[in-house]
Amino acid sequence: MSERTYDKSKLPSRHVTEGPARAPHRSYYYAMGLTEKQIHQPFVGVATCWNEAAPCNIALMRQAQAVKKGVAAQGGTPREFCTITVTDGIAMGHEGMRSSLPSRDVIADSVELTMRGHGYDALVGMAGCDKSLPGMMMAMVRLNVPSVFIYGGSILPGSFRGQPVTVQDVFEAVGKHSVGAMSDEDLAELEKVACPSAGACGAQFTANTMATVSEAIGLALPYSAGAPAPYEIRDQFCMTAGEMVMDLIAKNIRPRDIVTRKALENAATVVAASGGSTNAALHLPAIAHECGIEFDLFDVAEIFKRTPYIADLKPGGRYVAKDLFEVGGIPLLMKTLLDQGYMHGDCMTVTGRTMAENMASVKWNADQDVVRPADKPITVTGGVVGLKGNLAPEGAIVKVAGMPPEKQVFKGPARVFDGEEACFEAVKNRAYQEGDVLVIRYEGPKGGPGMREMLSTTAALYGQGMGDKVALITDGRFSGATRGFCIGHVGPEAAVGGPIGLLKDGDIIEMDAINGVLNVLLSDEELDRRRQEWQPRETAYGSGVVWKFAQTVGPARYGAVTHPGGKGEKQCYADL
Repeated sequence: MSERTYDKSKLPSRHVTEGPARAPHRSYYYAMGLTEKQIHQPFVGVATCWNEAAPCNIALMRQAQAVKKGVAAQGGTPREFCTITVTDGIAMGHEGMRSSLPSRDVIADSVELTMRGHGYDALVGMAGCDKSLPGMMMAMVRLNVPSVFIYGGSILPGSFRGQPVTVQDVFEAVGKHSVGAMSDEDLAELEKVACPSAGACGAQFTANTMATVSEAIGLALPYSAGAPAPYEIRDQFCMTAGEMVMDLIAKNIRPRDIVTRKALENAATVVAASGGSTNAALHLPAIAHECGIEFDLFDVAEIFKRTPYIADLKPGGRYVAKDLFEVGGIPLLMKTLLDQGYMHGDCMTVTGRTMAENMASVKWNADQDVVRPADKPITVTGGVVGLKGNLAPEGAIVKVAGMPPEKQVFKGPARVFDGEEACFEAVKNRAYQEGDVLVIRYEGPKGGPGMREMLSTTAALYGQGMGDKVALITDGRFSGATRGFCIGHVGPEAAVGGPIGLLKDGDIIEMDAINGVLNVLLSDEELDRRRQEWQPRETAYGSGVVWKFAQTVGPARYGAVTHPGGKGEKQCYADL
């Protein structure tokens, strides 16, 4: 791509740079060292989630400089800015986790406000941790200016006494330690070596799942989401993203041209095929909502049901993101899915070409076993399954990647806990029985508030050797690192009178991930009787951002969104 001249007469930045009335505005840009030429070029927001909260985002500031070089090389003026993140690994297991899901909307909102307030014409969005990826993609389709998404890259695997490890092993080690199966010294040694570099958690947890989505949905350049954060090739991807966004301005290709119903189906397909995080079933409806497209949990689950599980990735499998990248990357996964008819090839992408055109030169790598051919899968159904029944009329979700079929059916008595802390305490003290169904409720989007993840509890169960001997259900969420029969997103949530809020200890719950069923063995009459007795439960939040989130958030089925979305839009920012 060679440098070209752009007509600003139809671009948003004309409102801050063009004409005599904008002399005061231009004076600010001169104060920052811009030249007259740069002021009259298109302005490209380079948004990063850089911070020092965790390794997920620590490399983004450096990568942003490469993006800016690409923008400048093609006649654009980059304007870098940062937004927040809440890193789930550090927020996990305490009150801080209530901040995680609300942060997704704060990220989208803050990017929108920065872009709107300063009249930027295009966006390169860079993210590294769980909620920052969907938050950034939501902002892109909401604003609908030409946009390219860039993932900050995954962490490298650690090594513990010659064995590869991830942060999942540390969470599970806490459970081992609680039952005396790991010493203080061993735990201290493991925690120091599990995370050896910058980057997001290395397995197919939520960050890498949504990174995979970014390529499959068409908002990221092919191969760009797979390269680990420390790899120098990331700078090449970042510079190309900066160049490419200028091409999108010239061609007027916008995110909603890319994120269509078919593209969302492609995204759900790669989640299931890679054994990805159940959180994708929350984030894909939220992204669709920004476009005004109806695509809820049941739509996602329908795609999951018909998609083969083919990528042998942790936590259910053997490999991490680095391994997938080195044998052919996410395009290798998408190529076999496309060839076998599981993906739509006619979807537009940020390359300016269709998915099929992008995949045309991708060759199958027969000398690897990270990804199976789609016609010879690990299992014929996807690694993530949707459920429905009298305990979840609005649906629920479970990851079954790596679980044998006989483990995908479970029936047992409920042990009911109002909140994660009570359940974790019971697990820590082994105050439960083999065969129990642990129920954690009042953790939904509204009732939590914030829909916390339950990794600390599920990992402790595995560390105690009980991960496949009990089941767990919640109206909250599970981490992408969760494994075992753990059902999340149960809706309606307890806080609004959902059936999960009516359960009592000893109620028999049956779960069948093969047939997609989640029931409590109670009559409709008994559930109605309990519903009459049920009283709403107050939360501990009466003000602040978590309270604000609870006032506006909708059901998990539709993505736990907080505003009317594309259907309520009266004017699109890109056309102002």
